[in-house]
Amino acid sequence: MTATLLKEASPPPVGMADRRRRARRRGRIIAIAFVFPALLLLGALVVYPVLFSVGRSFFDASGTRFVGGDNYSAMFHDPATIKAIRNTTIWVVVAPALLTALGLILAVLVEKVRWATAFKLLLFMPMAVSFLAAGIIFRLAYDEDPDKGVLNAAVVSVHDAFKGTSSYPTARARDGQGLTKGADGSYRTAAASPGHAVDLGLVGVLADDLPGDARPAYPAAVRKAAPDELRGVVYLDFTRGGGGEQGKVDKKESGLPGIEVEAVRDGRTVASTTSAADGSFRFGGLDSGSYALRLPASNFAPPYDGISWLGPALVTPAIIGAYLWIWTGFAMVLIGAGLASLPRDALEAARMDGANEWQVFRRITVPLLGPVLTVVFVTLVINVMKVFDLVYIIAPGPVQEDATVLATQMWLVSFGGGNDQGLGSALGVLLLLLVIPAMVFNVRRFRGSQR
Repeated sequence: MTATLLKEASPPPVGMADRRRRARRRGRIIAIAFVFPALLLLGALVVYPVLFSVGRSFFDASGTRFVGGDNYSAMFHDPATIKAIRNTTIWVVVAPALLTALGLILAVLVEKVRWATAFKLLLFMPMAVSFLAAGIIFRLAYDEDPDKGVLNAAVVSVHDAFKGTSSYPTARARDGQGLTKGADGSYRTAAASPGHAVDLGLVGVLADDLPGDARPAYPAAVRKAAPDELRGVVYLDFTRGGGGEQGKVDKKESGLPGIEVEAVRDGRTVASTTSAADGSFRFGGLDSGSYALRLPASNFAPPYDGISWLGPALVTPAIIGAYLWIWTGFAMVLIGAGLASLPRDALEAARMDGANEWQVFRRITVPLLGPVLTVVFVTLVINVMKVFDLVYIIAPGPVQEDATVLATQMWLVSFGGGNDQGLGSALGVLLLLLVIPAMVFNVRRFRGSQR
């Protein structure tokens, strides 16, 4: 009797299904415990700001009055925002396409070089540089002053090598000394006839800036002209240490070599020459009559300063160039990884069938790399839509509006002087809506590749 009662009071045996159910429940609890801090951080740093921005976008600048969709309507009527949308479109269309193409070309070419690893390392190194540092580097590289900006220094060197430059950009004539300045910047004398000498005095040139081969002008100034020649001297009408007489060649005054001089008659240039080391020039074999001597404006042209890389017309392409420098290594490495996994037998079979390298690249390599190229392109599109640092740092203040994109416009409207966080939140929501489709596409591509 007692044994029977004890047997009835004991709990029923636990089945395998119950044990599995309890194990799964315990596993879920442990997983949630591990994931909860990350979810909490994600909610605080991502979900809450997104929801707050969406709500804030329906209020005015002060945040106290509900305005509905007015911020979204104003956003598309603001010229600065329209320009930001246009620039963002340029970024999305140009930068990812160029980066993907460069990455593909470099990844294919790197396979052909001996030091492939070192080459990849060099191209990938800019990824280790922060956008702030890269922006400062390119701000200096794009500087318009050739003494600071390396790009303009190179451009000016090439320009001067082919076209030359004026030796006397600061030279000018004294008022009332026989030289009249024209509208084009040239200087012209009164009428003179063969058999006479004309002295052309200029000022505005520092004695230390004279060419090394310059010689005193006085010996040339006292020479007599032949009956059929018109001669003279171009000189610096300034005596170091004082003294001398204005408008006359002093014994201590230097000639100006390399000055182009033209003889003009009836509005037409009949002869031209260049002044010698002592500043002298001569026109021989002239017909009798009156001539005017002209110093063309090219003698006094300011030096070529290069290209205004950060001007309104080129600031966006210049910043995109800096972005390419940073991200080309990223695209090359990812595409190179995809290239390394391609079936070599397909490439070799195409070569054995008589295909050249260009045909193999176009008809075999690129199609097989299609999934990798798509992932790289979409990833870069997402990244480009959020670009902020380079635009804000590289673009100077006067052209900031010409280079602005949605991210910088959002910051400028909210905190950079606009103080309208309602409109800034609307811009943030617009940026989020533009990024979401690309993110969804990328996630689907990743899931498809995992299957």
